[in-house]
Formats: sequence, structure tokens, C-alpha cells
Amino acid sequence: MAAQANVAPIIIKKKKVVKGGGRHGGAWKVAYADFVTAMMAFFMLMWLLNATTEKQRKGLADYFAPTIPINRVSGGGDGAFGGDSVFSEQTMPQNGTGATSRNPMEQKQARGETGMAEDAVDPATDAQNQEFETMEEQLLGHSGESSVMENELEHITTRITDEGLVIEIFALENAPLFVEGTDIPTPLLESLATVIFDVARTVTNKVAVGGHVPANPIVAMESPVWELSAQQATTMRRLLEDAGMRSKRIQRVTGHADREQSISNPMALRNNRLEVIMLRE
Repeated sequence: MAAQANVAPIIIKKKKVVKGGGRHGGAWKVAYADFVTAMMAFFMLMWLLNATTEKQRKGLADYFAPTIPINRVSGGGDGAFGGDSVFSEQTMPQNGTGATSRNPMEQKQARGETGMAEDAVDPATDAQNQEFETMEEQLLGHSGESSVMENELEHITTRITDEGLVIEIFALENAPLFVEGTDIPTPLLESLATVIFDVARTVTNKVAVGGHVPANPIVAMESPVWELSAQQATTMRRLLEDAGMRSKRIQRVTGHADREQSISNPMALRNNRLEVIMLRE
């Protein structure tokens, strides 16, 4: 018993193993997430620089600028000092605040009522814009007597875009452009085609014609909007040629069906329209 009492006690040492680098073990995950986010933002920035125009980049910069509520051109607010939205369809041909998918343009920016807004004039195309301005004045009488009768003038709007001078002819209540549901022109459209040719003969630009029609009710079994819009555009081409336009000036004739609406109601009569575009040379 004495011998066993002199035996050294057995000591069990437990070592605590800390995994993951202690309390700082997850910090690398946060750093990695920040790195991935930064790289994503960098590649998005590089893509935007490559895929947008100078005016679009200015609009993006203005959007994040602290002066955005009172910015005259690119403001997107809706308050007392918010200005017009960059997506406003109705303001596009009036003050050049922006364009939408319904009327897309290369620079996504209208040039104002006459196409000559201060921040949109390109010296390389200034002479072409002057020609388009003159045509607008002759057609709508902005600085004199109009070439169109007062009742006909209600059917025409114009705008200058990167593609050229767009002359839009649209139907009104009790004043259609075609016999309903057909491509048979009314005397009103025949008269308008003659007036447009008289203005177009002052330049040599190529011409494009586009047809747009309202949407049909969903209950319709077959929707003829594609055929009808193409037929109506072709009818407008023939009217221009009958008025005296050389067929070689016609660059293209397009039927847009009901895909590009002028107003939000797809079945509204205002969406029944034609576009005659004096293309840039």
C-alpha cells in the first residue's frame, strides 16, 4: 500500500483547439464579398461606358447628382421642382427631355419642338437640321402661312430625330385616314399626301413610310394588324408616288402593327397613324 501511495498522480491535459482562426475566422468572407461587389460594379461601369452615348451618360450622371431635382434637362422628379421625367412620352417633342421605347432614337434624346435645342446641336448635322426646320415651317406654318389647311393641320405632328424628320399623320374622330378596317384612303389622306410631297420635293432625302394601327380586341380570333398596317403604309407610298415622288426615293415601307403605340390605350383611334420620315443623308 505504501508503494502505491508514492506513485505519481496521473494528470490529463486537455488542449482546446480553435478552428477557423479564432474570432476573426470569417472576416475573409466579408472581404471577398466586397471584392466581388466591386468587380461587378466595375464591369457594369465598363459596359455602360461602351453601350451608351454621351447624352445618356450625362443623364446617368445627373440622376446621381445632388442637383437632380432642379436639373433642367435630365430631371426625373415629380415634385414642384422635379421638372419633366426623362421617360415622358408627351414632353419629348416639346422640350427635349427624353424619348421612350415607342419613339426610340439613337441618342434617346429628342431635339425639342424644332430640333434645335441648345445642347443637342451637332455641327456636322447642323445644315441638315436647318433643312428639316425649313420643311417644318413650310408644312406647319411656324413662321408664316401653313401649307396645310386648318382642319388638315390637326392630323399632323412633326419631330426631328437622329433618323430624320418624322411627319406623323394620325386619324381623329369622324376624320379617318382610311375606310374602317381597310387600306382604302379617304380624300383627307389623299390631300395630305399631296401636301407632304410638295414639301418633300424641296429636298432630295430618301423617304421611309411606316404604318401603325390600333390593337384589336382580345376576343378576335385572328388579328389582321400586321397585314393591315403594311397595306396602309403601301397605300401611302402609292399616294406619294401618284403625287409625283420618284419611286427610287422610297427607302423602305414598314408595317408596325400595334407594337408602337402613340398613347397608352392600345385600341385608341389615335394609334391609327402613318409616319413619313425624311431620312438623313
